[in-house]
Amino acid sequence: MFTTRPEIVGTFGAVASTHWLASQSAMRILELGGNAFDAAFCGGMVLQLVEPHLNGPGGDVPIIFHDASSGSTHVVCGQAPFPAAATIGAYRDLGIDIVPATGLLAATIPGAFDGWMQMLRDQGTMSFGDLMKVPIRYAKKGFPIVKGATDVIASVEPMMREHWHSTAEIYLPDGEIPKPGTLFRNKRLAKTWKRLVAEAEAASSDRAEQIEAARDAFYKGFVAEEIDRFCREESAMDATGRENKAFLRGDDMANWTAGYDTPLTYDYHGYTVCKCGPWSQGPTLLQNLAVLKGIDIAGMDPLGPEFVHTVTEVIKLGFADREMFYGDPNFVDVPMDTLLSDDYAAERRGLIGADASRDFRPGEIDGHGWAFDYAAAVARQPTPGNTLAGSGGGEPTVGVGGFKAKLHAGDTCHIDVVDKHGNMVSATPSGGWLQSSPTIPALGFCLGSRAQMSWLDETSPSALGPNRRPRTTLTPSFVLRDGKPYMAFGTPGGDQQDQWQLIMLLRHIHHGMNLQEAIDAPSFHTEHQPSSFYPRHASPGRLMAEGRFSQDTFDVLKSKGHDLIVGEDWSEGRLSAVTWEDGVVKAGANPRGMQGYAVGR
Repeated sequence: MFTTRPEIVGTFGAVASTHWLASQSAMRILELGGNAFDAAFCGGMVLQLVEPHLNGPGGDVPIIFHDASSGSTHVVCGQAPFPAAATIGAYRDLGIDIVPATGLLAATIPGAFDGWMQMLRDQGTMSFGDLMKVPIRYAKKGFPIVKGATDVIASVEPMMREHWHSTAEIYLPDGEIPKPGTLFRNKRLAKTWKRLVAEAEAASSDRAEQIEAARDAFYKGFVAEEIDRFCREESAMDATGRENKAFLRGDDMANWTAGYDTPLTYDYHGYTVCKCGPWSQGPTLLQNLAVLKGIDIAGMDPLGPEFVHTVTEVIKLGFADREMFYGDPNFVDVPMDTLLSDDYAAERRGLIGADASRDFRPGEIDGHGWAFDYAAAVARQPTPGNTLAGSGGGEPTVGVGGFKAKLHAGDTCHIDVVDKHGNMVSATPSGGWLQSSPTIPALGFCLGSRAQMSWLDETSPSALGPNRRPRTTLTPSFVLRDGKPYMAFGTPGGDQQDQWQLIMLLRHIHHGMNLQEAIDAPSFHTEHQPSSFYPRHASPGRLMAEGRFSQDTFDVLKSKGHDLIVGEDWSEGRLSAVTWEDGVVKAGANPRGMQGYAVGR
């Protein structure tokens, strides 16, 4: 099997992420004696800086980690909820029926910082100040900005110049779009980070107490105060074509903390796959494995039309159930036991035919679900240059409403870490993109736009509401093999995340591909399901595939009725992964986009 680079193998530790500076910064922490949790934290902070078009301090992060000392696996939910004032009625009073992708109306409580800090407090060993030295230095001294970021800056340049002046002050240095590869600085963010460290260290000499002081400074102190002031006093142009204020307030931040969850699991051919709960789309991967368990995937060519067709049809069913049943389990009774049962999987398996389905086919479970209007989703197609197109619509991002702009493929970021002890972390930070909303001038970062992922319909399990978590696409993964901790992996990509992860995992399990081979292999995804992002559209039967499949595979897929679109040869997925087995660590990272790297020894 052709690979673009070797699978990394060693015994000390490894990191794989979507940006080389994050990977190397995290590896440096391992070299300094930190554990996987320390390293993941540092790498995550670097990602907020070097991939500002994909995540930021005002965004979110779900984390799955394995603690080798206790042998336990946990989920950290850094996906914060809607503000208390964010009601369906409040949006309807503004004449809004779908939450816009941009501006302040889409802002939820920033969850990433507390998610990272909670893991660091409980699992890490190094101080907050020591771990922040590298990200602060990059923010102050500069880092080479990637082409993806400059492309996004170019796409939102009209909005920045016309409306979002605070964003322009940072991302249009000297009034110009930065050139790829040139050093880029965010001194305002450096100042925010330095103050957090200073307040933490002034509060105590104890490591845990310093972390608590930093959390307080962010959620109750100067960061929260500045966010509160900004949200009360400022309005921002958004995808509605109007200026609107935020619902978010300082009290919302003060009343929330990140929490721990027990991961959902499914046993599949000797592997136990762990995912976040139904406040994410993660359980779709488990549902898909339940259906595929009764199909001879091992007997299929992993690059052939039967594999692509079968996996695509299974994914369609899982995503239909996501739309019908998933939501914040603190507010919604999600029937996960039924959705992961053998009987239900067999019923769903029976729907897979020789031809591609163009129908929306969720399951039927008494007392659950809602009347989702799939036809309306099909009618809501995004078009650059109109008010349905919104930069900050996420994965992918498109041009700003009211301005003509080129479509840009954007997503989020990911990091996996393993240390010599077998501690492992998989994290998918996102949100708070530079194109989400105007930068808060005193802080150097903007708020997120995760509210766009919820419906303004009280009957939906993923309805918007005060203190409810939006159903996020962010979905890291962890795997045990024969009951022993084995692999942490994930990818950016919005609705594609659990599609690309499923494909990689199947090829690794059934076809013997190593990590790098499974990451490099040509991939695909369906857009049949309603998008999680504004304007919440669907494309029946749409199948996107990299150009490296054979022409015969494409011909067969078309004959089966797939609405096939062949993309560029290296256009699907940004996967990374690490494994640990009997003291041997391995890692692989995505070559697409020319910025993801795995390092280790």
